[in-house]
Amino acid sequence: MPRAAVDVEDLLVRAKNGDEAELAEVAREVAALADEGRLGPDDDDDGLLVPALLARLATAGSADARVSVMAALRRLAACVTGETKERLASIEALSSVVRSLSRDVDERREAIAVLLDLSDIPQVRLRIGRIKGCIVMLVTLRNAHESGTNDDADKLLHILSSNPQNVLLMAEAGYFRPLIQYLKQGSDMNKVLMATAISKMFLSEHMKSSLGEDGAIEPLVEMFKYGNLEAKHSALGALRNLSISLQNAELLINSGITGPLLQLLFSVTSVLMTLREPASAILAAIAQSERILLHKDVAPQMLSLLNLSSPVIQLHLLRALNSISGHTNAKRARSKIRQNGGVQLLLPFLTEKNVDIKISALNLMFHLSKDPSPELAEQFRETHLDILVKIISSPSSRDEKAAAVGILSNLPATDMKVTEILMRANLLPILIALFEANITASAAPQRMWLLEGIAGVFIRFTVTWDRKLQSSAVGHGVVPCLVKLLSEGSVDAKSKAATSLAQLSQSTTALRKSKSPRWLCVPPSAESYCIVHSCQCTVKSTFCLVKAGAVSPLVQILEGEERGADGAVLEALATLMQDDIWENGSRVIEKASGIHALLRIAEAGELSSQDKAIWMLERIFRLEGHRERYGEIAQALLIDLAQNGDPALKPMIGKILAHLELLQTQSSYF
Repeated sequence: MPRAAVDVEDLLVRAKNGDEAELAEVAREVAALADEGRLGPDDDDDGLLVPALLARLATAGSADARVSVMAALRRLAACVTGETKERLASIEALSSVVRSLSRDVDERREAIAVLLDLSDIPQVRLRIGRIKGCIVMLVTLRNAHESGTNDDADKLLHILSSNPQNVLLMAEAGYFRPLIQYLKQGSDMNKVLMATAISKMFLSEHMKSSLGEDGAIEPLVEMFKYGNLEAKHSALGALRNLSISLQNAELLINSGITGPLLQLLFSVTSVLMTLREPASAILAAIAQSERILLHKDVAPQMLSLLNLSSPVIQLHLLRALNSISGHTNAKRARSKIRQNGGVQLLLPFLTEKNVDIKISALNLMFHLSKDPSPELAEQFRETHLDILVKIISSPSSRDEKAAAVGILSNLPATDMKVTEILMRANLLPILIALFEANITASAAPQRMWLLEGIAGVFIRFTVTWDRKLQSSAVGHGVVPCLVKLLSEGSVDAKSKAATSLAQLSQSTTALRKSKSPRWLCVPPSAESYCIVHSCQCTVKSTFCLVKAGAVSPLVQILEGEERGADGAVLEALATLMQDDIWENGSRVIEKASGIHALLRIAEAGELSSQDKAIWMLERIFRLEGHRERYGEIAQALLIDLAQNGDPALKPMIGKILAHLELLQTQSSYF
């Protein structure tokens, strides 16, 4: 039985002129007819139906109409040929379909299906990539994990990846798998194209990590090692961009690239000279990973290249050496750099005109000075120390000042020759002015390092064996700075400030004067009388910790969460517990809520801090008033410490328990 003829003209009229509900109905009829094989080229011999539907798709406001039209077009694509199929594949038609990718789920699902069905046409694969936003939307849909769309989007992207330009667009949208495939298996030309794209692309930290995780590092390293000059250059550019990620830095170190990079820097082949700068930049980036410390000869080799390199490469090498020297476990690496003449090599950079190089050299000297060494101070002649003081006093950047102060703070405080030079250079008032200018500044890492360095240098000027030096420091106003640091500084600055205050306080007993000197006609001020030292105390005359207002901020550090300053703080407070002043000293500490703080350290501090806190508590609990007020609170903690704590603490804990009448004085604890 012959099939009934299709009234294409009726379909055309309704498709062109009907409202959107009518359009959807017509589209569904067309789809059904196409499924039945009744709308081939012979039925629509003028090829007008496809253009009519495409025209309505471009202007349709109803989602139902657009979905129905795209479903019809998808079925027609399998029926039509020649010019009609070319119209379906035109940039205008594809643009109308692509717009639906950003709409609701049914519409975008149908749009992807249309594009998939048309993607067997070579021109379509080229044109889709040229439609603005198409690749980005497909990548978004692929990543959306939306049933029915993500798999089709993935298939379509795979088909489109046959065109390298589409692959680059996918990479820009954050989909890197096709690009990495080209790096691994593409032609040499396409490998260079992909590597060059990575080198120029703005990549977020996540994108860099994704490229590394998905396998981009290894083929790029292979290109650098074995490729021609163009391949090497593009690979280094890509690796430079990726190496900024710490995760990728570790992958690069594991790939074995460190040796070839250094070989390139040592090379004198003129054709390779343009590769030295990106190679040194990559070394600077991968040096941020502690894994670089496994390559023990890297730092000395970089050091030997410093004076053989251009300023740009010098800066990269200095930054690499800074990263290596600054790692937590870098003590051996720093020692090796010093043994290879690192400090002597860096001293000329103190007068470097390039500010960035100068700062990097100063920072490296700071790292190298971290490890105590009598030989270190010997390498700094008076001219070098004067230059450092000049940097601190000049209107240079905070970075320069922080590094210069840090170097001075690391020089041994026992070296009196260095101290004399710094006193002649008038460093103390310069530091105090710098402190005042920065203590109220907004929080920043440079401010923190600067204050830590200043606190470290103050230790040199408050040493216990030189009262004249202490008096000079106090006269210049160092004590208020130290007290401020107890509240405002980092834990390291607090620790150093407490050390200086402890050193000053140790001299107070020897400096104290009688409350009523025989030669005074006017009775002394009650305000200046110190109950701890039983004399007229002032900060300037006796360096008194109590009159400095330091006891409460010291106790507050013990009450805080950070434990790094406990040892120095306890040493400072312990100066108030010396043999002839401990009774009044314990009362001042108790008044500042110090007993609770000491019990806390006894429970949770490090062993040396526990030992000092328990020593102080033993003296505190000799007083009946303190036993009555705090004995019940302390006894459970002390008994637990006696049973479960370090054996070295038991004898002193036993004495406290005896004061609390919880243990006989004849006990084996003693």
